[in-house]
Order: sequence, then structure tokens, then C-alpha cells
Amino acid sequence: MQARDIAVQVPTVRMGDPVAHAVRVMALGRLPGLIVVDDGGRPRVVLPGTQVLRLAVPSAYQQDPALARTVDEAHADLFWQELGEMTVGDCLGRPAGRPATVRADATLLEVAALMARQRSPLVAVIDAAGSLTGAVLLDRLLAGLTLAGPGA
Repeated sequence: MQARDIAVQVPTVRMGDPVAHAVRVMALGRLPGLIVVDDGGRPRVVLPGTQVLRLAVPSAYQQDPALARTVDEAHADLFWQELGEMTVGDCLGRPAGRPATVRADATLLEVAALMARQRSPLVAVIDAAGSLTGAVLLDRLLAGLTLAGPGA
């Protein structure tokens, strides 16, 4: 089995999209993370869900849990709406390293090794030109490995 066999289409975001939009895309799609693409549809960054949270939660609250406890419950649930027009690119700064990508013909072992190495529950699947063709999500990878494994 190869990456193309278990890849699915997922919504993506761009560097210029507001962070609030990125959070909504991930939540509504029930995704374990997001793929940020450039104008040509090529993956620039693959963000695990925890990294998306880092974009949305103001750094002061991340660094000081006592400060987060001072916000009442009614306002604590709305913190991410206060991001205004801050974009994904504003929060990321300059992306470091290569995004978690594999070619469509990658084996499931290759996908699993990349997910483990990058600690990412999703991997972008690209064609020969580097354009996004889909994504392998952790649950699909595990299902594919289980179906291909012994006793299946």
C-alpha cells in the first residue's frame, strides 16, 4: 500500500489567512492539524494541531499558567476570537525546515517514519511538481497498517 491509497483531500490555509480562520478550518474539518500552502498549492508548512493552538493562544498565557487562571470562564472560551486580523504568517514568522511531505508512491513505512520523526499527525502528499494532492492522517495510516499487517 502507498500514500496515494490512503490519502484524503483536506482543506488548507495560506500564510495570509487570519489565524481565527485557520482554527475554524481545523475544527470544522475535525483535522489533527493543518497544511499551509503557497499560491501554487505547494505545502509550505504542516502544522500539528498543537502548533495551531500555539498560533491561537497568546504567548503570555502559554508562558504563565497563573495568568491564564485569572481569566474568567466566560472570557476564557473566547480568547482566540481576540486575534483580530493576525495571520498565520504573522504568527509563524519564518517557517523553519521542510514541511512533512511525501510523494504519492511513498510506502506506509515511509509515511509512518516521517510522522514519528516530525511528531506530526498528518503528512502532505505531493506530486512530482511538489503540488499538494492530498494528506495522510494518522488514523488512516494506522488503519492502513492494520489492514496490511499480520493476521489481517
